[in-house]
Amino acid sequence: MRQAEVERRTKETRVLVSLNLDGSGKTDIATGVGFLDHMLTLTAVHGQFDLTVKAEGDLEVDCHHTVEDVGLTFGEALRKALGDRAGIHRYGSCLLPMDEALAQIVLDLSNRPFLVWDAERIPRVTLGNFDTEMGEDFFRAIAVQSGMTLHIQVPYGRNTHHMLEAIFKGFGRALSEAVALDPRVHGVMSSKGSL
Repeated sequence: MRQAEVERRTKETRVLVSLNLDGSGKTDIATGVGFLDHMLTLTAVHGQFDLTVKAEGDLEVDCHHTVEDVGLTFGEALRKALGDRAGIHRYGSCLLPMDEALAQIVLDLSNRPFLVWDAERIPRVTLGNFDTEMGEDFFRAIAVQSGMTLHIQVPYGRNTHHMLEAIFKGFGRALSEAVALDPRVHGVMSSKGSL
C-alpha cells in the first residue's frame, strides 16, 4: 500500500498528515485555516488521494507556521508513501482553467527538490485567515520535503481565489499522473538507474 502517516511537532505547531496515493479522494481536513482546508480538499479530490490533515498552530500570530508546517508534513508523507519510487510514471503536468484564471503545473518526482513559482500575478491579500503569499512557501515546503521539482505558473487571472484554486486542483491532477504506476517501468524511470 502506498500510504504514509507523519506527525510533526514544534513549539509553534502540531501537524498530522495521513496520505494514501491509491485512494478515491476521501478527505478529513482541519488546519484552523479555512482556505487551506478548502484547497487541500480540492487537491485530494482532483488527485484521487485519500488525505487526512489535522493541525494546531499559533494562528493568533498569523497563518505562516501552520501553512508551512502542513506543507512540510505533506511533503514528508508523500516521500514516504512513494518509497523507492519504482514503477511510477515520475512526471506529471496539468493546464487547468478556473473560470477566468489559468494555472500550469509541471512536476518531476526526481529526488531533486526545486520550486519555480511564476505566480506573481496573485495579489498579496488575505483570504479568511490565509495570506496568499503563503502559497509559494507551502509548495516550496512540499517540493523540498518530497524531493520534487515543481514548476507553477499563473499566466493570467483576475479573481485571487480562482488563481489559487487552479493551482491546487492542477497540482492534484499533475501529482496523480506522476505517482501513477506504469507497467512498462521496471525499477525507476531513469537512465541512471536511480533517482
